[in-house]
Amino acid sequence: MKLLRYIFLACLINIMVITAGCQENESTAAPAAPEAAAAGDAAASDAALSAPVNGDSLVKASIGEPSNFIPALASDSASTEITERVYNGLLKIDKELNIVPDLAESFEISEDGLTITFRLRKDVRWHDGQPFTSRDAMFTYQVMVDPATPTAYAESYRQVVKAEAPDDYTFKVSYERPLARALISWCFDIMPAHLLEGQDLEASELARKPIGTGPYRFEKWEAGQRVTLRANDDYFEGRPHLDRIIMKIIPDLNAQMMELMSGHIDTMTLTPDQYDEKANDANFTKQYNMFRYPAFAYTYLGFNFKDPRFQDKRVRQAMAYAIDKDELVEGVLLGLGSPANGPFKRDMWACNQNVKPYPFDQEKAKALLAEAGWTDSNGDGFLDKDGQIFQFTVMTNQGNKVREQTGLIIQARLAEIGIKMNLRIVEWAAFLKEYLDKHNFEAVIMSWTIPIEPDLFDVWHSSKTRPGELNFINYKNDEVDRLIDEGRFTFDQAQRKAAYDRIQEIFYDDVPYVFLFVPDALPVISNRFIGPEVTPAGMGLNFKDWYVPHDKQRYTE
Repeated sequence: MKLLRYIFLACLINIMVITAGCQENESTAAPAAPEAAAAGDAAASDAALSAPVNGDSLVKASIGEPSNFIPALASDSASTEITERVYNGLLKIDKELNIVPDLAESFEISEDGLTITFRLRKDVRWHDGQPFTSRDAMFTYQVMVDPATPTAYAESYRQVVKAEAPDDYTFKVSYERPLARALISWCFDIMPAHLLEGQDLEASELARKPIGTGPYRFEKWEAGQRVTLRANDDYFEGRPHLDRIIMKIIPDLNAQMMELMSGHIDTMTLTPDQYDEKANDANFTKQYNMFRYPAFAYTYLGFNFKDPRFQDKRVRQAMAYAIDKDELVEGVLLGLGSPANGPFKRDMWACNQNVKPYPFDQEKAKALLAEAGWTDSNGDGFLDKDGQIFQFTVMTNQGNKVREQTGLIIQARLAEIGIKMNLRIVEWAAFLKEYLDKHNFEAVIMSWTIPIEPDLFDVWHSSKTRPGELNFINYKNDEVDRLIDEGRFTFDQAQRKAAYDRIQEIFYDDVPYVFLFVPDALPVISNRFIGPEVTPAGMGLNFKDWYVPHDKQRYTE
């Protein structure tokens, strides 16, 4: 999973993805069949009429400015949308959610499940012409386990007890005990040893000018405007058909729609109201293919556990009862989604089907708050305690109308039970660096990518609460820590299922987040592009094969 904090971190086009690497399929059942809007079928018929050709560019939009193009340091979706085109992992996920070789031509797992041996491709070169070898895999491993590396993604690599590179094209890792996500961790982008060895990663010019092995080469980054990638003619799997990817930085979804309608961008993720409006616009659907499928993401209201008010479980439970999730799905998503009941999609094997979303019950919410000592002592309509009214600020990022509208509805519902909630909208980069990374907030409305591999360590384990790590709400629960480890260190799916089921029961009672909803992903793509398809893994994994027929190409060199 590319963490897009993942972000996704996302991917995540415009859904926050703060993950890195790729996602592993351990599910015994595929995700629910995706739904494509009727116009989306046009691509298939066009594909039958033309053979793939090279040329043209894909111009896309990003709400946020990238922060860093070194994979170990890239923790936001704007950055990882670029790194996933510039770099490769030893392994990757295919569109059917299988783990398959990438920079490795093959891999073997020992009978006891403790050792993985990768046989590396001999035909891969970095974008500067240097050969890719096992030295690069070893260097990436060493970077990830180095305590000095400020990365949120180190834990899987710290489980390796021995890493070996016996020759230029063999890389071998051994574990002390079976690690469920061992394979998926090697989907993480491999970094170039010859350019980064002995360097300060945070000071490296590769943070702004990456050099990878992937299908696209970095061309330029115009701060505040765009990032441009160019097709890698020497890519080991063959040159991608599209000449360039141009990611324009447009920090507002309404502005993105204006750019789409004027032809200045080719693709974006629609908001529910944009999708609802355009789905019945015949002129729009003649120009664009619209898609709809359940996103691998959920939106939540998260509390900072360092705030004394939110350390009382009854207060958090009251918040969950006071929010009408069906109202959010209908009012914000226009029915294009479903209420969330925890950190997994309901069609995932790891989801506890017995845990339901909190029902909307304001009287129950008021009773819990009263138990916690919050009452309206002076009749002004607001709850107070020790002379202080219950007032707090929820923060979210600029440019995401879904989160902003969600905040406004929650604000109104909490006012009905006597809580004064303020909503603060902050520019994306500042939101990450000054508030989330520093745990400098009272509550947030955010989204996480839902990983196909259900390991919850990076977001929920109590050891991941340091600045810049992903448990930024400072949640700590000894039983959850133990169950996360039980789920990580076994290949027995029944044992993992039992651990994750119990974690979801604890989350229901403990309410570290109010899990709000799972939205539908609503991408739209110019119909001049042939190849976009919805798969169990979402969209975009076959991006290298997308093309535009000569008579429809808009951009030339």
